[in-house]
Amino acid sequence: MKKKVQVIDLSVPLQNRSMEGVVFSPQIVRYTSDETARTWCNQVGLSPKDLPGETHLNSDAVSLRTHSGTHLDAPLHFGPTCEGRPPKSIDQVPLEWCYGDGVVLDFTHKKAGEIIGVEEVKAALKKINHRLEKGEIVLIRTDATKHYSEFDFTAMHPSLGRESLLWILDQGIRVVGIDAHSFDVDGKYMAERFKKDRDPNVLWPCHYVGREREYLHAEKLANLDQIPRPTDFQVFLFPVKVERATGGWCRAVAIVPED
Repeated sequence: MKKKVQVIDLSVPLQNRSMEGVVFSPQIVRYTSDETARTWCNQVGLSPKDLPGETHLNSDAVSLRTHSGTHLDAPLHFGPTCEGRPPKSIDQVPLEWCYGDGVVLDFTHKKAGEIIGVEEVKAALKKINHRLEKGEIVLIRTDATKHYSEFDFTAMHPSLGRESLLWILDQGIRVVGIDAHSFDVDGKYMAERFKKDRDPNVLWPCHYVGREREYLHAEKLANLDQIPRPTDFQVFLFPVKVERATGGWCRAVAIVPED
């Protein structure tokens, strides 16, 4: 008998005029059944009147980057090497890495542009009485994607810092995710910090960790607040298989067993 579970959609929709930034916003063109009828019939020498109902199929054409919408970043995204070796592209990422027991850490109290430190991660785990285990997928909840359609969406979130991410990876974690535009804070915050101290470690700290440690992160997750408990559920982040790509779109879901 099939077990009763709750399936929670953790993905944002791909949509025209999204607030992901100019380079990430998808372009979606809709084709009506009358338009496709004319096109197809012209190709094969028929008339739309020959078709049942005198119409054909509705369709869409989408132009987007592999980092548009909810997606998984591959090691290839992070730089030219990973742990001294050629980094994996998204089609080379083992699917076994892309699902596992989930852990939600709530950082909704953190402000946009703030960095989540190691002690804050430990405190969040202590709050839910959980110790990270190898193979779990850690989800950083900020609630930023509640504002996915708002103008300043890309700059609305905090993020882990270099040391806090490394600490999580040290616990045997290979995949992390965030419900925000990026796993690092917006570029304007990084630039402000760099101009102040000239410390290059403040620039893309989480992404650049991927040059030293083989890990994956998911960006633009959604609905982490709908997962009814911080543990005891599974996460599935299977990416679309794009050859030699730096990332892949995924329909991220959480599977929660019913009590």
